[in-house]
Amino acid sequence: FYVRDFSLHEIRSLRVHERMNADGSPVYPGRPPGTEEYRVHTFSEELTFIAELQVTAGRPVGIYPEIKSPAWHKEEGFDITPSFLNVLSEHGYVAHTDPVYVQCFDDQELVRVREVHNCSLKLIQLIGDNEWGEADTDYDQLCSSRGLKRLAKTVDGIGPWINHLYRLRSDRQIEDSGLVARAHEQGLAVHPFTFRSDDLPPGFGSFAELMRFTVDELSIDGLFTDFPDLARAQANS
Repeated sequence: FYVRDFSLHEIRSLRVHERMNADGSPVYPGRPPGTEEYRVHTFSEELTFIAELQVTAGRPVGIYPEIKSPAWHKEEGFDITPSFLNVLSEHGYVAHTDPVYVQCFDDQELVRVREVHNCSLKLIQLIGDNEWGEADTDYDQLCSSRGLKRLAKTVDGIGPWINHLYRLRSDRQIEDSGLVARAHEQGLAVHPFTFRSDDLPPGFGSFAELMRFTVDELSIDGLFTDFPDLARAQANS
């Protein structure tokens, strides 16, 4: 089953919890067990909540929504991008200076967002592994200088999988892949994903070590993390 197979009323009857394996065990055992009665809310409701948080906090609270599998949805008869952009517009997200990044794994969809929908918002090209099948996109090509130069005509930055940022040598030493420098040469911001203290990428012994390499040595511009408190503390240290 997929989300489109259910009504909003049916989806709201579900309980939200951390990811589980097929056997029912948690993917991340050290996280909250998921016994609370958390429910699903809509994108519009989330934006309303964030707007209220901005008033309470007295400062801007940015958002980073993703257009999920747009090509697959279109094959199923659902063009989700116009609806996605309409909701953003209804909540005041229309200008390049607004506190929002729009992310997507599908490079052609981001071209469509920029050129067909005349969207001025900041766009981020997510870069995964070709084996994931996220989109009909060659991520290895996008990581090349030529690919990044092409991306720079449309997007404001890239969101690469952490593993694209380095190579692990035979002696287990970490070596810069050069991706961040190549992206910066094209004026692209780099926001890698996902920084987890309980699921470190190969070659790193601690979250602090991962942060030092990516923030201090590579000079990334931002990051995706499940542990914003740890990331903020390490970035400020």
